[in-house]
This record gives sequence, C-alpha cells and structure tokens, in this order.
Amino acid sequence: MYRQALFSLTVLFFMMGFITCLNDILVPYLKEVFKLDYSKAALVQFCFFAAYGLTSIPASKVIGKVGYQKTMVYGFILTAIGCLMFFPAVQFSTYSLFLLALFVLASGIVMLQVAANPFVSLLGPRESASSRLTMVQAFNSFGTFLAPFFGSYFILSKLNVSTDDPSGLRYPYLFIAAVLGVIAVFLARLKFPKSEENYDGVSGSWMEWKAVINEPHLVLGMLGIFCYVGAEVAIGSFLVNYVMDRVSMPETQAANMVALYWGGAMAGRFLGIYTLREFPPGKVLTVHSLLSIALILISINSFGMRAVYSIVLVGVCNSIMFPTIFTLAIRGMSEHRIQKASGLLSTAIIGGALIPVITGQMADSYGLRVAFLLPALCYGYIALFGVKSQKA
Repeated sequence: MYRQALFSLTVLFFMMGFITCLNDILVPYLKEVFKLDYSKAALVQFCFFAAYGLTSIPASKVIGKVGYQKTMVYGFILTAIGCLMFFPAVQFSTYSLFLLALFVLASGIVMLQVAANPFVSLLGPRESASSRLTMVQAFNSFGTFLAPFFGSYFILSKLNVSTDDPSGLRYPYLFIAAVLGVIAVFLARLKFPKSEENYDGVSGSWMEWKAVINEPHLVLGMLGIFCYVGAEVAIGSFLVNYVMDRVSMPETQAANMVALYWGGAMAGRFLGIYTLREFPPGKVLTVHSLLSIALILISINSFGMRAVYSIVLVGVCNSIMFPTIFTLAIRGMSEHRIQKASGLLSTAIIGGALIPVITGQMADSYGLRVAFLLPALCYGYIALFGVKSQKA
C-alpha cells in the first residue's frame, strides 16, 4: 500500500512541476504578445504564487475535513478548471483573464502541495524523510525539465507566426486539463494508508497554533522556503530573456536553457537521495546555497555561453533545497504539529510571487545582470539557515 501511495505521489509531483514550469514559458510569451515590461510580465508569477499565500491555510482545512486523498483529487480538478479558463482568456485576448486563470490553476496546485508534502514525510521512518521527499521531488523536477520543451514547441514557436495573438495557449492547456482529469479519476480509485485520516491541520486553539509557531525551526524555515522559491522562480522567469541578452539566439533555443536549468534540479535531486543520507542535511543545504551564490556572481560578471551555463547550473544547486528546508523546519515536531506546520510552510511559497516582481522592477531599472543579485541574497539567507540548523 505504501508503494502504491508513493507511486501516485510521484505522478502528482511530476504534474505539479510540469504545470509550474510552464510559467517560465508564459512570461516571455505574454511579455511579447502584450508588449509588457519585466515587472508587468512578472505578474504571471505573482498571481500564480500569490495563491500559496492566500489558499494554503484554507487547503489545510479541506484536508482536515476530507483527508489527504480527496484533497489531492480536488486539487487536480481545480487545476484542470484553471487550465480550461485559458479558453476565454484567449478568446478575449485579455491579460487580466490570463492572470485570473493562473490564480485558479495555482489554487489547485496549492491543495496538492499542502496535502502531498506532509503525507510523503509520514510514509516511512522520520530519519529518511528528507531523502524520501527528495525522491518524489525529483519527479517534480522531471516535469520541470520536460515543460520547457513542450512550451517551446507548442507555445513559443507561435511567436514566429504572430506576436500579438495569444491563441497558441489554447490547445496546450486543453490537453493538460484532459490529463489532469484522467489523473483525478485514477487517484480517486486508489486506496491510501489509513494515516491520512488523522489529519487535524487547522483545528485546535490559538495556544496550540502559538506552540507550533514557536517551534525552534519553523519560522526560520518559512523564511527559507520564501527565499528559495522566490530565487528559483525569479531566475527561471527571466532566464529566456537573460540568455537572449547574453547570447544571440531565438526564444525557442533560449527555452532549451530553461529545460537544462530545471533538468539540473532533477539530476541533483537523484544525487541528493544519496548525499542527504550520508551527510547532515544542514551541511548539504549550506554547500548548495554557497555554490548558487558563486555561480550567479560568475554569470553576471561573464559573457557568452560561460554566463549562460553558470546561471543554468544554479538549477543543480536548487535540487535539494525545498525538501531539506521543509524537513529541517518540522524536525522534532509531533505529527499533530507537522500537519499545521505544513500549511504555514506552504504559505511561505508566496516568495515566488513577490521576489520575481521585485527582480523584474530591478531589471527594468538596472538590467537583468544587476537584478539577479536579489536571488543571490536569498541564497545567502538559506546558507545561514543551513548553518544554524547544524548547531541546533
């Protein structure tokens, strides 16, 4: 039964990664179609990741009422509805409708995230939770690796035909909606372990919530998730434009660099399954963060493909960050508190909404090279969090 549950969760994480990474294709596509500056184009990520800040706690409440499995089924259905909303957005060719569709789509992803992350941590021994979550996150990265190729062929290639018509988004998102519907039906028929019935994520008194917030690593971990997601999304969002700025190549080829960026995260997560078992998670997190900073500094001070490859390699460093920060933040908690903490940690993913927008504003004023210093600062905090977690 545990094996069946883990298999279904790998499919879930794959689709979450695939859909989320398509935003990195939407940003340059909609930027060109609607003639946007960087900060307005970043509203794609703002509306998507703002859903984490607004709906994570309500999603936890849903889990408390219906359990992990049904919440994930509802999450797939809501995500499919968001994909279908691209149809009227294309019909009216209105940027705000695309943003609304992305918010609905992201709200479904939030339900999947809030349910899946703690459920994976509970499917086996606590001491192997980081490596287990890293394993399923690797399939999330496989989805992010394939999405740019899909988006380049079915979406960005349409810019060669028309630069003021968003119709290239209609059928790709219809296809995704159909796949999500099939997965929802399949997931609803599976039998999950009984531990899912013990969720109590949003119940309890204020004193119980205060006790969770006062857990020694939780708030620091929330800030770590905020910084990690913000930095990763900011780089991915503007990577196509950054590559085109550093090296002369069309959008479709630049999108391949986005695939390598996320593909590096996939490869790094498979490697992380081993390193997180052999070395303290906090130490591994610190090393990856410092390498990210070094690679960003090399990239913004270089030219040509050296600048491109060094920024792409940041994806490898990102690989173990989310699962490691997540498990370090809930270390030592009871299952009752872990369930509440999951909603709070998922709320912190709102960093993916705010940091890309600030990065876009910096890019409009100073250029992308200077703007990428903000993700470097985010990795600096994550390195400090890794160091502090080793001392605890």
